[in-house]
Amino acid sequence: MSKLIVFCAPSGSGKSTLIAHTMERLSQLSFSISATSRPPRGQERDGVEYYFLSADEMRRRIDRGEFIEWCEVYPGRYYGTLRAEVDRLLDAGRDVVLDLDVEGAANIKKIYGDRALTVFIQPPSIEELRRRLTARATDAPEVIETRIARARYELSLAPQFDHRIVNDDLRLAQDEVVETVSSFLQTP
Repeated sequence: MSKLIVFCAPSGSGKSTLIAHTMERLSQLSFSISATSRPPRGQERDGVEYYFLSADEMRRRIDRGEFIEWCEVYPGRYYGTLRAEVDRLLDAGRDVVLDLDVEGAANIKKIYGDRALTVFIQPPSIEELRRRLTARATDAPEVIETRIARARYELSLAPQFDHRIVNDDLRLAQDEVVETVSSFLQTP
């Protein structure tokens, strides 16, 4: 039976880098592309990194029950997982990787139980997280402060996850994520 691996982390924790490394190492994994109402950043493409939908379209699809989980993370900024996307991958016998917020991770765990592993990636400190967000140069200072406030909340929920990994040393964090996921996938 196919399984789900749910990654969650405050913005700037290195989650995307760790997911990409894990997927390179474990070929049986397929990434579930989330939907969002935020605009694309940099070279992001619709249907590759996210399904980019308007806030109105997200709300319509939420009302129709097309999302297995969704959240309005910031005012007018929706993120969600389309049920059809997850079903497509599971029906193909693939193990599914999801990149979600803390509420979405909790919802997936409620629905799939032990078939889902929740992994929380955390920065070594709030100060380091602020430094990373600033260095990335994609957000205005007030957006960074909003992300920091959100990170504090998310970090308070980290103990609810099946596994927590501090991304202080990237190589060590990569090894720990791969080992954690491999072990989970090998468990009957």
